Amino acid sequence: MSFWQIWNMSFGFLGIQMGFALQNANASRILQIFGADVHELSWFWIIAPLMGLIVQPIVGYYSDKTWGKLGRRKPYFLVGAILASIGLVLMPQADMFIAFLPALWVGAGMLMIMDASFNIAMEPFRALVGDNLRTDQRTAGFSIQTALIGFGAVIGSWLPYALTNWFGVSNETVAGVVPMNLILSFIIGAVILVISILVTVATTKEYSPEELDSFEDHQENNDSSSLEVEKSSLLDIFEDFKKMPATMRQLSWVQFFSWFGLFGMWVFATPAIAQHIYGLPHTDSSSSTYQDAGDWVGILFGVYNLVSAFYAFALPYIAKKIGRKRTHSISLIIGGLGLLSIYIMPNENWLIVSMIGIGIAWASILAMPYAILAGSITPRKMGVYMGIFNFFIVIPQIINALIGGPLVKYAYSDQAIYALVMSGVSFLIAAALVSKVKDVDDVIQN
Repeated sequence: MSFWQIWNMSFGFLGIQMGFALQNANASRILQIFGADVHELSWFWIIAPLMGLIVQPIVGYYSDKTWGKLGRRKPYFLVGAILASIGLVLMPQADMFIAFLPALWVGAGMLMIMDASFNIAMEPFRALVGDNLRTDQRTAGFSIQTALIGFGAVIGSWLPYALTNWFGVSNETVAGVVPMNLILSFIIGAVILVISILVTVATTKEYSPEELDSFEDHQENNDSSSLEVEKSSLLDIFEDFKKMPATMRQLSWVQFFSWFGLFGMWVFATPAIAQHIYGLPHTDSSSSTYQDAGDWVGILFGVYNLVSAFYAFALPYIAKKIGRKRTHSISLIIGGLGLLSIYIMPNENWLIVSMIGIGIAWASILAMPYAILAGSITPRKMGVYMGIFNFFIVIPQIINALIGGPLVKYAYSDQAIYALVMSGVSFLIAAALVSKVKDVDDVIQN
């Protein structure tokens, strides 16, 4: 495929990640406005990985076996985008349902809808890249996808700040009402999400299951595999899990510590920076200074996503020179140091330096593991194995969600900055574990 064909194929991720970035940078703030305490935030965020644990393998399984007018993967990310856009519009306006349920409950429910929908949309996109690209193009494919993720996340992260500082939209909150800049940002994100998905649906061709079968190098068991498809059931996900490739098993530990660290950063960045850098007490979630801190966290998240977008274009060239494993390991080390440096930064402006390191790691996390994994998976099961691979993204987030709040409250004395320090250590552990991974494509090419 040409560069622009790959670009169009992944363009929907720009909208998905714009919505995802709005959620990551602002969900904790919105939940605190609705009444959540800082040490309760990770419990609300547990909804996100639980949805991924349940939804992605099922969507992957059925998308492997779907073929209709829209194709194989496209129906799933189209439906996911529509549902996610509904969640984006309603979450910051959960107080409109206060006559029926507390706003905090409704907000948490909208967070669940968004996360389930993002997962419905994301997994088929990963599988689509594996379906449509040869081995020698996969690193470039996932890197272009990562660049679009970065650009979308920059727009989503910076939007609330831009609406307030460039267009004069208020970021003030009163009596549990979400600021207007957040409400408008989430509505704009919903619109762009649907439009970007439609670009991919309209411009990208999918190969039929028969065509994908014909691309496999070894087809001596073609007849028996066809019989297996006819008799297969959803329970085969568990059988596939037991038979996962060795490379996936090895990558699972790298993913565990990478995403344990990411989850801690997303949940606790706003309260940590508000306390540690702005000097606010941990009980403050409604002052104008806290809202300024929240808007600045959005800018910082945009910085790391912008860095990841540009670094993603360099990843194929770096990986070609030093290998995908070494590229990923070095990137994770830089990201871990970036997270640790937040603790020693003298003011909010210096945090931009920390975000540069985090952006380098984020780009690699979104590209390198998938590029390494795709070479070890048969095309017939690309969707289900990409979904199963998501286990190793969501399980560490679930664990962090369960223990993160109590750690902040009891071990860190309500100082959320130490949750970010823990995230940095987790990145460094992931970097060390990359050496245990066998990259099948590298072995073949060398």
